[in-house]
Amino acid sequence: MSAKAFLLSHYSFSPPNIPRRNFNVHNSFYDTSGSGRGRGRFRYGERELLIKRNSSSWKLWADVKSKPFKIADDDALLRKKEDVDNSVGLPQEFPKRWVIVILCFSAFLLCNMDRVNMSIAILPMASEYNWTPTTVGLIQSSFFWGYLLTQIAGGIWADTVGGKAVLGFGVIWWSVATVLTPIAAKLGLPFLFVVRAFMGIGEGVAMPAMNNILSKWVPVSERSRSLALVYSGMYLGSVTGLAFSPFLIHEFGWPSVFFSFGSLGTVWFAVWLSKAYSSPLDDPTLRPEEKKLILSSSVSKEPVKSIPWKLILSKPPVWALIVSHFCHNWGTFILLTWMPTYYHQVLKFNLTESGLFAVLPWLTMAVTANVGGWIADSLVRRGTSVTIVRKIMQTIGFLGPAFFLTQLSHVDSPAMAVLCMACSQGSDAFSQSGLYSNHQDIAPRYSGVLLGLSNTAGVLAGVFGTAATGYILQHGSWDDVFKVSVGLYLVGTVVWNAFSTGEKIID
Repeated sequence: MSAKAFLLSHYSFSPPNIPRRNFNVHNSFYDTSGSGRGRGRFRYGERELLIKRNSSSWKLWADVKSKPFKIADDDALLRKKEDVDNSVGLPQEFPKRWVIVILCFSAFLLCNMDRVNMSIAILPMASEYNWTPTTVGLIQSSFFWGYLLTQIAGGIWADTVGGKAVLGFGVIWWSVATVLTPIAAKLGLPFLFVVRAFMGIGEGVAMPAMNNILSKWVPVSERSRSLALVYSGMYLGSVTGLAFSPFLIHEFGWPSVFFSFGSLGTVWFAVWLSKAYSSPLDDPTLRPEEKKLILSSSVSKEPVKSIPWKLILSKPPVWALIVSHFCHNWGTFILLTWMPTYYHQVLKFNLTESGLFAVLPWLTMAVTANVGGWIADSLVRRGTSVTIVRKIMQTIGFLGPAFFLTQLSHVDSPAMAVLCMACSQGSDAFSQSGLYSNHQDIAPRYSGVLLGLSNTAGVLAGVFGTAATGYILQHGSWDDVFKVSVGLYLVGTVVWNAFSTGEKIID
């Protein structure tokens, strides 16, 4: 007879509330001498139950081998729970910093959509109101009156108040101005001038505000591609505006362009209010791992209370930014402003073809800007000095356009001329990973002010360059126009490589 059978047949023992079928007997001993003594071990789950037989009764001991443990404090338990919740069986969340980048991209898409729609709508507007070419020129230039005024002011405001408020203000301000444009045109020219200047005010604060908010949200290893994506929104905005404006005008009349484009800004503004924060420190929904990643290379947590103008203007890299931005924008604004005219006068395209081919450089820039951003960030992650990366990318952004512009006087076919233009602007877009990323490198806390300073020089280059081109064409040729641009590109290359840096020089 087995030990189990013996014990169960003689002693009807069953531990309280424990089903008998779960017992397993092992290594059991029982008394055969008649003394009444014996013992047996029973297995129940992970427990061993030791039963001993004395002379008159059985006693039960639970021979449990427990593992040592320590009682953790509440914080440790919460941290452990948070780790489990964030890592076990859950999909990885989309990084919040890239939500901010995409929202900035969308803002700049709307920015250029609202800016270029006037260049199309001005044709039926001029016909309806009998505007002269001089009047049309004043209407187009009135945008820059406000745009120039708010570059530096927008940077100061963004650095002291925060990028969320300033960029949100800019988008809703220029969107309202866009919607009011048809109404102002019917009221009279003074009202239209004011509304267009107001639109310039809104777009003038946008770029410094964007630069400020990205300086807080984006680590240096992702800076180039994030800025490239945002600026490519401007290029795609021009493409979208040029593509949809003629259709809307033909189907619904010219006011529909301003009403439809402007209303999109209110939709963006509602999303921006609910999703965006000026800094990772302000976002209560940001995951701890992402916050740690951002803050490990972030700017000082101290708010900006005053702008150290004397210190900023005493640094050679700051002046390298300002001079290089002027040289860069001279060539860029000339090509983007006068390109349809060049296609029409020199290449003999009709107006429809000129407008169509004018879109191509914008598309090229949108692609190459992002390619350059990925290349620049890859070099930084592999240990290349930020200074070297910025100099390489901006040198391409200067010498590339200079080379392709010099080839325009040697090409014979319109197709080759268009290709040279596209390649010129495509290589120009590498500047997004050069000088346009450098504000955050050298003075991250004051990146908005720095961009306001350099972009003011860039806007002046556009204003003066556009006017100078008309004078040169009246007394010379297109070759002379391109020679001036090439000369400034070369000056910018020398200044940039001599004085720029990728290191932080102002804390």
